[in-house]
Amino acid sequence: MLKLLFAALAIVLGTATAAAEEATPAAGPDLTRLSAVLDGRKPDAVNPTPVPGLYEVILGARVLYVSADGRYVLRGDLVDIDKGENLTEARSGQLRVRAIAAVPESDMIVFAPPGPVQAKHTVTVFTDIDCGYCRKLHSEIDNYLRAGIRVRYLAYPRSGLRGESYDKAVSVWCAEDPKAAITSAKKGQAVAKASCPDNPVAKEYELGNQVGVQGTPTIVLENGDLVPGYVPAARLVMMLDHPELR
Repeated sequence: MLKLLFAALAIVLGTATAAAEEATPAAGPDLTRLSAVLDGRKPDAVNPTPVPGLYEVILGARVLYVSADGRYVLRGDLVDIDKGENLTEARSGQLRVRAIAAVPESDMIVFAPPGPVQAKHTVTVFTDIDCGYCRKLHSEIDNYLRAGIRVRYLAYPRSGLRGESYDKAVSVWCAEDPKAAITSAKKGQAVAKASCPDNPVAKEYELGNQVGVQGTPTIVLENGDLVPGYVPAARLVMMLDHPELR
């Protein structure tokens, strides 16, 4: 079971693109065992935690914890009870923001509030062309825009990097007018088959896996929090304006 866990982790993290933050501290943990089970992959950063003898290990957009002797690895949330803070989720949010910021908006499909409406917030949505709640969300795109929410789509074909959903995503992202194409596709209308060099669908799908997407739609808030599923515009505005109420 443990070998399967590390094998799966190595696959998910193998294409991570987050930049290294800082060098491993000289007196840091022994990472020999961890490096072995990750096929030699080096962490992007290793930092001490508030817990003596426990270190934070950054691998792409993922956070693990390792004991000083390198024997024990923890995957879960580190919570500061006194402060009421989930240190792992806060750190993961930072890493998600950084990973998504590395994607040029030219590779996204962006819907911005029209005319005099000011964009108060920007959310990034991992979407599948055919999923029902992805279509519901997009059918209400005008509600989000009127509420001052700028929506950026990243492709996440649920079936993976082959099959009809993937082909549809490529055709949409490579269309002459991707915004019109995604709107038509989410209405169930046929979209002209298209392809383009360096289409970003595969990279965005892999990014979704790295940041923890497990289904569509998945909304990434400005602080990196993940919100799975469809959220009505009014509810999303409240979540963005009042993060303490989430």
